[in-house]
Amino acid sequence: QVQLGESGGGLVQAGASLRLSCVASGRTFSNYGMGWFRQAPGKEREFVAGIRWSGTTSYTDSVKGRFTISRDNAKNTLYLHMNTLKPEDTAVYYCAAAQRWYSDVTNRNEDNYWGQGTQVTVSS
Repeated sequence: QVQLGESGGGLVQAGASLRLSCVASGRTFSNYGMGWFRQAPGKEREFVAGIRWSGTTSYTDSVKGRFTISRDNAKNTLYLHMNTLKPEDTAVYYCAAAQRWYSDVTNRNEDNYWGQGTQVTVSS
């Protein structure tokens, strides 16, 4: 059974940094894309950052230069380093892992395994 568990969220002031972690269990994820999504109150879930099985990364424009996604395949762990946080980054952050070999994550529920989410709140 595949499980993803996020940690590292919290309440911080604008300009602060946080590191989110996502530990995966149930299989080895080195050959699968992984990523982070977020959902703010009253808004749809959106893509934040992704990392392919090859290590290639991608980001939504609003976080480029501030967030860094990385993975430690030996620990089956995904990270999201978030710097210079802004109030508009406030959301529940979800870890996702592609279900198919060598695939990227998408924003469709059926394409990924999903974590339970971790709250990030940035005060102004």
